[in-house]
This record gives sequence, C-alpha cells and structure tokens, in this order.
Amino acid sequence: MIRANSVDEYIARQTKWKPALILLRKTILSAGLEETVKWGGPAYTNNGTNVVGIAAFKEHFALWFFQGALLKDKNKKLINAQEGVTNALRQWRFTSIDEIDRKLIKQYVLEAKKNQEAGREIKPNKKKPLVIPSELKTALKNNPKLNKSFTNLNLTKQREYVDSIGGAKQEETRLKRLEKAIPLIMKGAGLNDKYRN
Repeated sequence: MIRANSVDEYIARQTKWKPALILLRKTILSAGLEETVKWGGPAYTNNGTNVVGIAAFKEHFALWFFQGALLKDKNKKLINAQEGVTNALRQWRFTSIDEIDRKLIKQYVLEAKKNQEAGREIKPNKKKPLVIPSELKTALKNNPKLNKSFTNLNLTKQREYVDSIGGAKQEETRLKRLEKAIPLIMKGAGLNDKYRN
C-alpha cells in the first residue's frame, strides 16, 4: 500500500487504480465528509471522527468503514479483513472500476455518518488478554534485553507486535515479522509509531 502526505499525492502515485480512487473520492466527498490523511492514506471524517477511508492494494482497492460492523449491510458488501484483530472495522473490496455503484456506496457512507453523529461506536476491547505468539515468546525467553524492552512497552505497543506477528498464517511470515520487530522493540518503539500523529 502506498503511503502519502496528501490525498492528491496518494492518488497521483497510483498506477492501476487511479481512476477508481478518484471516483470513490468524489462519491465520499458528496456525502459531506472532511478529507484528511491518516496512516499514510485517504481518510474521511465527520466532526473529527473517522468514518471511512480508501486504500489501493496490488490486487484490489477498498473502502474501510471504521465502524462498519454497525452498518446494516443489506447488500452483503462488507468483510472483516482482520478477523480476530478488529471488532468494528469493515472493508468493501473492489477489483474493477465497474464494480463501483456510486449510489449504493453513498448510502453506506451516509449511514456510517449518521451512526457517527448519533454517537454509535464499538470500542476496542482493552481487556482482551495479550496472547504472545510462540515465535515471539521464544525470542523473549532467549534474549533478556529484548524481554525487558518488550515488558517496558505500553500495552498498546505490545499488542501491535503480538497482533502483527501472531496474525500471519505462515510460520515463515511470522518469523520475518519478528525479525523486523526486534530492532524496533529494542529501541522502545511501537510498530505503528510512524503513523501516529
């Protein structure tokens, strides 16, 4: 996924999905949301609260509804792209510009905006136990300095590493993610620090 400092830059840097993103952008803006950049991609807010974002990937582009689990989704368009990681976030994937139904998308966006205005939200489960994946557990056990650094991280940062490493299905991917995480943990940094405002 391409990360940018402005929505114009994000869209300009796309090759495959540029026309589709322009169309999604127009549709979302027509619902009266404010445009910004969060986590390096286009995000749309209402009264300062995240409502929906757009993103382009190699094989698809998508809408991200931050409180998508609250949407009625009568047309069965939404999926939980991070099963077991997120409760509220839902994604609507597209593989062709022809799949964009502007009228239907605007209905979803307006419903999400209405939910936000009504104060409806699913809050993250902060009491969810921290289940450390075996690869990270072994690394912590074998490296006392790493263990101390990890223990000194706040729960949010610990959870970022646990979710990233443990969220990979293949052992090889988990080990690669662990390898990238170790220097960051040693520095006391969170996995997503560079995206935080």
